[in-house]
Amino acid sequence: MSLLRANQSLFDNLPRVPLPLTRESLASLHAGQLVSLGGTLYTGRDQTHRLLCALLDEGKELPVDLAGQLLYYVGPSPARPGRVIGAAGPTTSYRMDSYTPRLLALGLSATMGKGARSAEVRQAMLTHGAVYLAAIGGAGAFLAKCVKKAELVAFPEAGPEAMFRLEVEDFPAVVINDLAGNDYYEMVAGAGISPGK
Repeated sequence: MSLLRANQSLFDNLPRVPLPLTRESLASLHAGQLVSLGGTLYTGRDQTHRLLCALLDEGKELPVDLAGQLLYYVGPSPARPGRVIGAAGPTTSYRMDSYTPRLLALGLSATMGKGARSAEVRQAMLTHGAVYLAAIGGAGAFLAKCVKKAELVAFPEAGPEAMFRLEVEDFPAVVINDLAGNDYYEMVAGAGISPGK
């Protein structure tokens, strides 16, 4: 029995955050808070970000309106028969740092992955009123069960790094950076606690 399954009750009574996010729900999020996401989000890893920014460079319209949306850094594995999606664990977020400020300027409200963000991204989040969440690393199969629907929306040539629209339910995440500029990783480091313990 996995640790996550044994501790399922940890996720049963979390504050529920509907997606897409509203200004009110964004303001209610605080660094260190464990929340349960439900609704629609979009996926994107390195290739999706590169292709989105290439479209912007060419003055073309993006395949989706990112305003108010959450972009999850994930490249899901192929779904097995009878499953909605394969393993859907988070990708290391710093790989998207060079692209993120540009997308935040378009109104992207939140990003989600694993690991800390650069100072530039953190400043851009403050400037544009966005937050950063962390999904549970190493729990791709568990998180896949929270995905109720998956639809390819752009960049099929990128394979698992294509952009998908996911419908999620009871998807657990930790707020890392909130609208006030607080950073959970810094908070726990200052308290002498490892974020993973």
